[in-house]
Amino acid sequence: MNATFGGLSGVHWALLGAALAVIGGGSGSSMGITYIANVAGGILTDMPDLFGPLLPLVVIPGTQGIYGFITGVLVAFVMKPSSGWEALPGWVGFQIFFACLPVAFVCCISAIYQGLTSVGAAPMVAKRREEMGRALVLPALVETYAVLSLIVTIIYLFVVIRPLYTSLGI
Repeated sequence: MNATFGGLSGVHWALLGAALAVIGGGSGSSMGITYIANVAGGILTDMPDLFGPLLPLVVIPGTQGIYGFITGVLVAFVMKPSSGWEALPGWVGFQIFFACLPVAFVCCISAIYQGLTSVGAAPMVAKRREEMGRALVLPALVETYAVLSLIVTIIYLFVVIRPLYTSLGI
């Protein structure tokens, strides 16, 4: 067993980072969806024909949960060293942990605010159904930062960390 870092082995640090990404993205998405679903439910009681146009506004905060899940899968299946998890040094696992933090934090926060932005856009659709495209642009702008956090995490994992430990023969 390789040396630990901060009392945790490499696999423990890596899985902690993956878990935080999944938890952050998933919890933020569930909160964001709850905000807009409550408003959409109120609109749908009077105008049930708006279910289709409102659905994208309800669904869009859920994408950050998907980004967290993608990060967790990348760490669990793709970042595994060729010689096995037990060979991963603590300091490398710690780097994987830090690589997961952009998704963990940004996706949690952006999903919540995307839900709130969708809440603000829902009345546009309720008043003028043809404004759905414009209404969707507003929460989509918040999505930009979640996508950027996923890109940063992927770059850290595959451009910085993976070549480092594969060059060490791990």
